[in-house]
Amino acid sequence: MTERSNRQNEIAQISAKLFRQKGYAAVSMRDLAAAMDIKASSLYNHISSKQDVLALVIMDLAEAFTNGMKGIYGADASVSEKLSSIIALHIDLTIQQPNAMACLNNDWMHLAPNNLLRFTEQRDYYEESLRSIIRKGIEEKIIHPLHEDLIVFSLLSTLRTLYLWYGRKSNLSEQKLRADLTAALLQGIVKKS
Repeated sequence: MTERSNRQNEIAQISAKLFRQKGYAAVSMRDLAAAMDIKASSLYNHISSKQDVLALVIMDLAEAFTNGMKGIYGADASVSEKLSSIIALHIDLTIQQPNAMACLNNDWMHLAPNNLLRFTEQRDYYEESLRSIIRKGIEEKIIHPLHEDLIVFSLLSTLRTLYLWYGRKSNLSEQKLRADLTAALLQGIVKKS
């Protein structure tokens, strides 16, 4: 992640919320400035374009996922432990940054070409690492011999859209979410010992 000012962090947080509410294409720099209660010209002192704001929001989160996966993939842990860690990574980042998660899922295609390429490379690395963990689990007979792409799709579909659901379930603690979601997702793929 690049070093950025407190004001840039504030811009990224407010922008992520607006992008989630309206969609990236519908938000203007004037909308961002109004949400921050500053003039649009003042906003340009901190950020050069709406495209740069989108990159701040999405690329930092993509990098957090990539770095998290590198740590998990390289860890000396069982397949089940690695899958549990991946689920925990998604839960943690969703709870910490639900608006940025929405942007990551819904607005990534609006990134400028250089960031779009970097983002898709990170996403592909993440998905291939998960696929490799699943494949190893199937080979070691820890995971049911289901189609690995179906398992990856099922896990990521749930985890990537968790932000849509979790915020509305205020009576569910983070600890309970971690335990129950991990159990629910792994129960169908990990064999009983």
